[in-house]
Amino acid sequence: MREAGIHYLSGDRASSGADLHPNGTLPVPMYDIEAAAGAGRIFDAERIEATFYLPAALFEADGVDPAQVVGVTARGDSMGDTIRDREQVLVNRAQRTPDGVFLLRMDDELRLKRVQRVAGGAWILISDNPAYERELIKPDDLASVEIIGQCWRKVGRVF
Repeated sequence: MREAGIHYLSGDRASSGADLHPNGTLPVPMYDIEAAAGAGRIFDAERIEATFYLPAALFEADGVDPAQVVGVTARGDSMGDTIRDREQVLVNRAQRTPDGVFLLRMDDELRLKRVQRVAGGAWILISDNPAYERELIKPDDLASVEIIGQCWRKVGRVF
């Protein structure tokens, strides 16, 4: 079954869940925003453009709370093959401790970057595309960076 704006990725049966659908899936809202190396928008006040339904067993297997997962669309090539332009990324807002690939808010923009902690409390923001320079965020500047959540899964094209 497919409805406008709704994407069923699987129909596995699950045992429980607050928003569990009869086919055993749970909803993930996909927000009408873009996250990139450039300017993005803050999703809290944005409209949901679509809803993905994923099997409840997928959340359970990874220990992820489905209520904490939201989706965004990547724009740009800064993350190379890890996250390609126009791929949809599912973000686990419950996981906010670096190291890994994260959705970040920096001032008024959203960015998808690999975050690595370094000695002295600083972070390095890494683009997986080698054409982009690494960025050092000093401990004094960390107040301007907020981790929204860890990139948990992506939905993209096969090349």
